[in-house]
Amino acid sequence: MSTPAVTVLSDIVCHLGEGPSTHPGLGRLYWFDILSKRLFERPFDRTGTTIHDLPMHASVAAVIDGDRQFIASETGFHVRDIATGRLTLHTPLLADDPTTRSNDGRVHPSGALWLGTMGWEPAPERGAIWWFRKGEVRKLFGGIAIPNAIAFSPDGGHAYYTDTLAGVLMRVDTDPATGLPTGEPKPFATVTDGGPDGAVVDADGLLYNARWGGGAVDVYAPDGRRLRSIAVPARQTSCPVFFGPNADRLAVTSAHEGMDAAARAADPLAGQTFVVDLPVRGRFDPPVLL
Repeated sequence: MSTPAVTVLSDIVCHLGEGPSTHPGLGRLYWFDILSKRLFERPFDRTGTTIHDLPMHASVAAVIDGDRQFIASETGFHVRDIATGRLTLHTPLLADDPTTRSNDGRVHPSGALWLGTMGWEPAPERGAIWWFRKGEVRKLFGGIAIPNAIAFSPDGGHAYYTDTLAGVLMRVDTDPATGLPTGEPKPFATVTDGGPDGAVVDADGLLYNARWGGGAVDVYAPDGRRLRSIAVPARQTSCPVFFGPNADRLAVTSAHEGMDAAARAADPLAGQTFVVDLPVRGRFDPPVLL
């Protein structure tokens, strides 16, 4: 198996690069620097990245339609007008708790958004995973210090998630029509040499998981076998996403959070965003249902 080339997609350095997503209708890739309150936008078909300053710490951007995005942040869910950048609060979530923020999230094939929230100081009692669909919010799982790896099978029959500190990827059956869990979570794979971070699932059901602290994206079969590991030139690899007109390219964010001067000197590309030259049968997340 050949080693794929990994190159820099954007050399803008993120303190905590996270939450890459696409708007396939507009042909754009988005990602966040959570800690610096910034949203980045890059067209599929040309170079150049636009930086949007945000008034809050945000981490997830989902498609609503051709004009709007759904933004998850430390205060809840907002509707973003793409043309103007104007944000309108849609549904508050933990808005009165300044000790928490949003983290990883993704849209289930049913149009339900799963969102992880966590403490600014990570602790199991502060973190949780939530379900949003058609204006309704439910808490799915608690006791998660750093919720990550939220991703779904193509048929919507199961979901993945993790607590990065625990180092175990979990899998749970879900209702394809609603995105709600229908069973108990079970261990899917144990991650060593770093912790499991963001993830995405391709059209064949393969899970691509960023390994924070391990400088890699690991690819897992639906039965939990690790098929391969792709080295990324930044140790704190944070999240992958499929992009391009055919969802056949893989973008990966990274971070320099918590690094001192010596660590950053040893990891000079930390915080940059990469593209992996790997043939993939990716897929785009569906629009979220408001």
